[in-house]
Amino acid sequence: MGLRGSKQPEAQVLLLGLDNAGKSTLLYKMKYNACVSTVPTVGFNVEMLESRKNRRSIAVTVWDIGGQRRMREHWKGFHQDAATVAFVVDSSDTERMEEARRELENTLRSEQLRGSPVILLANKQDVDGALTATEIQDRFNLRKMCAARDWFVQPCSASTGFGVQEAFGRVVQMVKLPSDTGAIKDNIKDKVHHIKTTRRH
Repeated sequence: MGLRGSKQPEAQVLLLGLDNAGKSTLLYKMKYNACVSTVPTVGFNVEMLESRKNRRSIAVTVWDIGGQRRMREHWKGFHQDAATVAFVVDSSDTERMEEARRELENTLRSEQLRGSPVILLANKQDVDGALTATEIQDRFNLRKMCAARDWFVQPCSASTGFGVQEAFGRVVQMVKLPSDTGAIKDNIKDKVHHIKTTRRH
């Protein structure tokens, strides 16, 4: 994406997580403030949301990618232009917590996501027995996993709306825009590096 003068800045957010974590429900709660019944996403949903950052209006494109095992191998195809990773966890599904942690760790190894901020959305906080945001943070060992990037854990519930607007607000604040200091240069350097490494293979 080139520089477009005074055009509204754009940012792409990757919404990832295991199947049944509540990604699509969260996305539509953010966009329409309504509880939309969804079926498992095969492929992806994409929505554009308007917001403000540093007193400027920005367009946030959210890519909600299916979380079934067969879909996860396609996640990397969306890494290149992502400004932020929003990773949704079903806080009540303690049996799959380690699987979720592994998938996030694998995702963050991507060269294209190096330094990208991460927000972990601890969804389904309204369910009995759900782990707290702090418990999930500890289980994921986020301090270590995200040592080289900005990160935050936001408790929320897509079905009740608890924490959803705060979650979106946090995503917007963490997004790195091309106009942010140094981001353009880094982006160009990263793209050149990516082209060079791709040619080697």
